[in-house]
Amino acid sequence: MDIKGRTVLILGGSGLVGMAISRRILKLEPKELIILSLTKREVEEGVKILRSENPDQIIKYDWGNIFVRSEYKDLSRSELLSNSEYRKNIIYDVINELKEDILSNSYLYRIIKKYKPKIIIDSINTATGLAYQDIYLSSITTLKKAEKARNSAGSINDFADEVEKLLCTQYIPQLIRHIQILYETTKRFKTRFYFKIGTSGTGGMGLNIPYTHSEERPSRILLSKSSLAGAHSLLLFLMARTPDAPIIKEIKPTAAIAWKNIKFGKIMRRGKPVKLYDCTFDNAAELSKTLSLDSTKEWELQKGQFLEAPFIDTGENGMFSYGEFMAISSIGQMGFVTPEEIADDLIYEIQGGNTGHDIINALDNATMGPTYRAGTMRDIALQKLQKLETKHGSKIAAFEILGPPRLSKLLYEAYLLKIVGKTLKKVIRIEEEILTSKIENLLKKDKKLRLSMLSIGIPILTSDGKSC
Repeated sequence: MDIKGRTVLILGGSGLVGMAISRRILKLEPKELIILSLTKREVEEGVKILRSENPDQIIKYDWGNIFVRSEYKDLSRSELLSNSEYRKNIIYDVINELKEDILSNSYLYRIIKKYKPKIIIDSINTATGLAYQDIYLSSITTLKKAEKARNSAGSINDFADEVEKLLCTQYIPQLIRHIQILYETTKRFKTRFYFKIGTSGTGGMGLNIPYTHSEERPSRILLSKSSLAGAHSLLLFLMARTPDAPIIKEIKPTAAIAWKNIKFGKIMRRGKPVKLYDCTFDNAAELSKTLSLDSTKEWELQKGQFLEAPFIDTGENGMFSYGEFMAISSIGQMGFVTPEEIADDLIYEIQGGNTGHDIINALDNATMGPTYRAGTMRDIALQKLQKLETKHGSKIAAFEILGPPRLSKLLYEAYLLKIVGKTLKKVIRIEEEILTSKIENLLKKDKKLRLSMLSIGIPILTSDGKSC
């Protein structure tokens, strides 16, 4: 696909990979480039740099959380979970059938509707965003509150709050809803191309990963991230096989992505500088059977002082010291890949090239589809079924085993039209009232046909529309 003259939306566009992609895209003269990031601060910083490098290009921006409804886009996870009304709305948006109100309230829907991009590049680490909500901690907390409520030592309201928080943390329902909204929205606003920058969750290592997230090796949280990353790829694979969906591709780096900057300065953790504390040997805490990890009474805050050191900034993965970066980038560990290499592969794929790194294409080639032999045997099976129907005088259009009655209803409707009209051309020529009357008379006379429909749960509406 030619990028020139097209509107391009980059989700997570001011991150490490997003900025590399933005720079490559701008060289190809899009009609306009829209950058979306989580916070206003980070997107304004990124856009400022891009505009200074590309003064003649149209660069727009927005910010917010695309996984929630528009009115919640600027709220933190803790703010969302601490409010009962917010929790109930999140649960409603995720677990109910996707209807117009849920779709139109979604921030992702509103962003795509606003800009109507022909190309969407998604460099948000979706698996990280969902898995780090920590379903394990939420489950443990819920169990503790349940036990207290059961023993009358705790409030039933506290337990109810924790149940709601747990429901808000379910990974897979959130991921499924995200894909449903993405599909419906891109179809509605005619997005032509969706490109995902995915993740393996472990930087390419296996279950032997010896660090990150906890002392547990491997960490359950980390494996949740990998599980979600795999589920995400398979859902995109299914979306790619949907006729009216955009072209879908995904690159999944299996290495740490680096780097953004190397310098000396304040070390930032979760967006805040690390404060310096001291605890002299004279004030050391005495050890007993239990140790409070929350107690800082023996610590002395060094006012106005922060941890400073040389560091390498790897974007989403944070700041690493010399020793940390040397460890993770070693052979047999995570290694690393540059954001510019990811961006180059992405551009090549969008323009019709084949890098061999597209996960969706790899799945399509590796999965086993319909075969010639199975097609031949299908004809044999259908012939045998037809002979048995003729022999026993039994024609039942559906058994209602494939799920909700939509298919059964359609099959029976087609069968009834075939009986009364013979061919579709003849059916079209019959007036609606006459056609309805013929079908109703058929069902009145043919008890066996009527029984087969009613017994599997297909209601029969009378021609006057007043009873069934």
